[in-house]
This record gives sequence, structure tokens and C-alpha cells, in this order.
Amino acid sequence: MARIPDAFIDDLLARTDIVEVVGSRVPLKRQGREYSARCPFHDERSPSFTVSPTKQFYHCFGCGAHGTAISFLMNYDRLEFLDAVEELAKRCGLEVPRDTQQRNQSGESRELYSALEAAARFFQQQLTGSQKARAYLERRGVDAENQARFGIGYAPDGFNGLKDALGTDERRLSLLDKTGMLSKSDSGRVYDKFRDRVMFPIHDRRGRVIAFGGRVLEKDDGPKYLNSPETVLFHKGRELYGLWQVRQAHSKIPRLVVVEGYMDVVALFQFGVNTAVATLGTATTPDHAELLFRNAADVYFCFDGDRAGRGAAWKALESVLPRMRDGRQAFFLFLPEGEDPDTIVRKEGAGGFDARLAQATPLSEFFYNELSKDVNLAGMEGKARLAERAKPLLANIPDGAFRDLMQQRLTELTGVGQRAEAAPAAAATPSMRGGRSGAPAPKRSLVRTAIALLLQQPALADAIEPPYQFGVLRQPGIALLMELIELARARPGITTGAVLEHFAEREEGAALQKLATQAFPGEVAAWRSEFLDALAQLDRQTRQQRIEELQVRINEVGMSGLSDPEKAELRELHAAR
Repeated sequence: MARIPDAFIDDLLARTDIVEVVGSRVPLKRQGREYSARCPFHDERSPSFTVSPTKQFYHCFGCGAHGTAISFLMNYDRLEFLDAVEELAKRCGLEVPRDTQQRNQSGESRELYSALEAAARFFQQQLTGSQKARAYLERRGVDAENQARFGIGYAPDGFNGLKDALGTDERRLSLLDKTGMLSKSDSGRVYDKFRDRVMFPIHDRRGRVIAFGGRVLEKDDGPKYLNSPETVLFHKGRELYGLWQVRQAHSKIPRLVVVEGYMDVVALFQFGVNTAVATLGTATTPDHAELLFRNAADVYFCFDGDRAGRGAAWKALESVLPRMRDGRQAFFLFLPEGEDPDTIVRKEGAGGFDARLAQATPLSEFFYNELSKDVNLAGMEGKARLAERAKPLLANIPDGAFRDLMQQRLTELTGVGQRAEAAPAAAATPSMRGGRSGAPAPKRSLVRTAIALLLQQPALADAIEPPYQFGVLRQPGIALLMELIELARARPGITTGAVLEHFAEREEGAALQKLATQAFPGEVAAWRSEFLDALAQLDRQTRQQRIEELQVRINEVGMSGLSDPEKAELRELHAAR
């Protein structure tokens, strides 16, 4: 789908009262110019979650969760971006802009969803008439309630069952083909993709059928599982089987257990473990990791204990590490040889499975155990090898307590980093909570001051006109300052939250978020003069930089070697000092 215009997002956020949106879901208490609450995204005893009506964004000083009204709905209500935008637009009486191409795509998408829904109903009807399919589910202990919960069906044995039932004209045949329900032979013959299989509909986060997984009834009847191919509606690296059912079972999901097969999910539900999901025949991807943590703070990966299982666990770890913000936890449960979640829960029940989860290996322990498997930590060479392996992975962890503790553990194992720990305490990063801890605030650079002021009040950009002399100053942050000024001038009325939304997926986003959450000293009315003063000082530094450049030229070619325009420029620069 085409990108929603920035101007619409700005207008939407400007019309939305984030306090009202958050307050309708989380009890807020007024605290000065902001509102506070216990964070809804991690467990805490004292409130560290703040909502700013002036900046129109929220931030948790405990787990680092932050964003606008859009991202709050995405994380709290577990909506996709477009769904969150549409929800807010509905509240404001706005219509999300769509061009002709989008409307046409939207119309076809509805037809594709309808075709898949019709296929799901067809398979369910076929299940009632198939004794062997019903016997299989009975043998596996799947009762009628869970068959209905997961929409389980049966694809009849034959090449044209679904095609004859639903592909009654060219248009419907085309829809079935686009949804991956049909296959074509080398000779051009079109036939049903799924045959003589128990069918598991795969639902998206809104409960719509987007694909299927089919399981053989007998071991020797082809591949054990067959999944729909990737389509415009289905991308296996972004979806989790069973997530829709977990959401229906919980208003707030306590944890998610990631298993490997459809029947593992169904069996765990059958025995009361209703927090299980499965990847769809693929390793855990970064999109999976983001989706998991968006729905639960605690994620358990359940794999076989063999080499393949540990390899799959390591791939999951690599996807999870960049998303391990403070407050999130990941664990790894390795099952005995020959067992899977289905067999374990049947033998031990929900209590036994929960007991195994309680003994699962924390990510930190699994991380260092795997990296040091073939390393002799008794010698310096082995310690150096472990440090070399760990450092690039640790660099992927977001800033915060968990990253610090993982680095500390590396120091304990190898000694690497001890000199950095011995550095004076004064060099430690000060609190980012605007002085709430009582620690002295760091002295800001002029560029940092200007950026921080712009984040507090983006309208300050209107106080200056281009061209900006300081734009050529060789200092860190100048390019970002220029971009912020141009953004605020190009989008009048943009809020702090909308600015942060603009940078959300960029490297600078985290630093801007920290600056935006600081309580800026002084009165709001004085910020304009402070902003202009910072820019004036940057202009002076720019002029000095140019004088030094010309002085280097004089040293190289002499005063007579300067061109007349350069001599005139030098006189003007000295006069302006």
C-alpha cells in the first residue's frame, strides 16, 4: 500500500489528544505539566511512564517505550500502523487519503480475503464428512471446541475439490490462484494445491484468513507440512500461527511460547497452555521478534535439544538481541530427544509444561554458553576469542541496563573492559530524566542546545530565515540541526511527537528521543532568545572556521596569492568578529 502523506500524519497527530487516547486505556495522574502512570508495557511498582500533552508523546523511563498516539495504539492495542492511523482518523472525523491505485488494490484485497474465507469454510465442511480426518484429530486429542477455535478443516483427496467448488468462473479461479490455493503442472493443468490434508487456517492480526498450512494424515504421504506460498497477503517471515487465538484468550498476554508446528500450538491450547504460537516453516526473523515483543514482554522459545534445535535457537537469539529493550525477557527451553511440546503436554499436563518453562535458560546464559563452547577461558587467548565473538553481538543490544549487564558479564568472563570500569565516576552518563535524580545536568554543546530547544518547541524554526551560515560548520550534529529546522519550517505546526515519528526508523531517533524527554530549564518564553543566541554563536564559530581556512591559504601562497574576492571576504570576516 502506498505511503500515507506526511502532511496527513502531522494533521492527524495535531488533532489527536494523546492524553485522551492513553488515558482511556491507562489511569493517568496529573504531575505538573505532564501526566504519569505505571507503565503498561512492563511491570513496575512506581510510575515511570509519562505523557506530555504539549509535546504529544509518551515515554517510559523504566523500559524506554516511547512514541506518539499512533505508536501507543500499535503497542497497546497491538494494531498495525495503518490500522492505528485509521483508528485515530475515525476519532477525529478524518478520512485516510487513498489514491485511485490504492482504492483498486483495496478492492481486490477484499476479494482475496473473501476467497480465502470461502476456502476455510469449504475445508471445515469437508472435515465433517471425512471419517479418517476426524479420526486423526480424535487420535490427537483435539476436541470440537479447539477445532472450532482454530478453524481446522480437511482438504479432500483429489485434484479438483476446492477448484470445482469455488473456481466457478475465470475471476474466481484467478483469485484462488493469487491466494496460493492452486498449482499448475508442466503441461499447464491447474489443480488444488492441498489434497488429503488436515488444514490449519493462518490468521492475520485482525483475524482474517491469509493462508493455510496442511498436515498429512499418514507419515509417508509426502511432506509432513505444506504451507501456502507467499502472496500479497501472506509473508511467512512476518506472521505467527496462533497469535490471533492467543489475543482472543487474553486482554493482556502474560507471555508467548514459540513452538515449531501447528499441532504443537493446538495441543498446548487443548491442555490449557493458551499462549503458544508457531513460526511458519521458517527460522525466527527480526519481524517475528518485533511482533512477539509487541504482544508480550516475556518470550519463550521452545526447541528440540539436538544440534538443529540449538541452531534454530541461536538464529532466534540473533533476531531478538536488537529488540531487547529493558523490561523484555527471552528464554530458551530445550526438550528431551524424541519429545515435542505436543507429546510433553500430553504426558505432563499444563503444570508439567509450566514447570519446564520455569527452568528455561535465560537469553544471557544461553548467549555466553554457546559462544564459549569451544573456548578455553583459562587462557588469555580464549578470553580474547570470546570477547571478539561477543562484542559485535552486544553492540546490537539497545542502550540500557540489559546491555550494560551483558557487557559486565563479558568483563567478568574475560577481563575485557575493566579499564573502562575504572574510569572516574564523573565520566558516567548523567540521568536523562531532566535532573529528577538530583545529578547535575551535563553542559550542552551549542548544537545540542539548539536541537533540544527545537524538539521542545519545533515552531522556533520560524524565527530564522535561510540561508543558514552555520550550515557549513564542521561540527557533529550540524547536518541533523539543519534537517530539523527544514522539517519544522516545511511542516508548520508539527509537534514534538510528530518530529520523533519522522525519525523513528533512523539511527538518530534514539538520541532525539532522549533529548525530547529532558525537562528543559528556563521559561518557555525565554527559549526563543536562547535558541537564537545558540545559532548566533554557531555563526561566529563558522566565521572563525573560515578565517582559519583563509589563514592556511595565506601560509601556503602568501597574502598576495589570495584572490581579490578572498581578500575582501577576509576583511569582512574580521570586521564581523
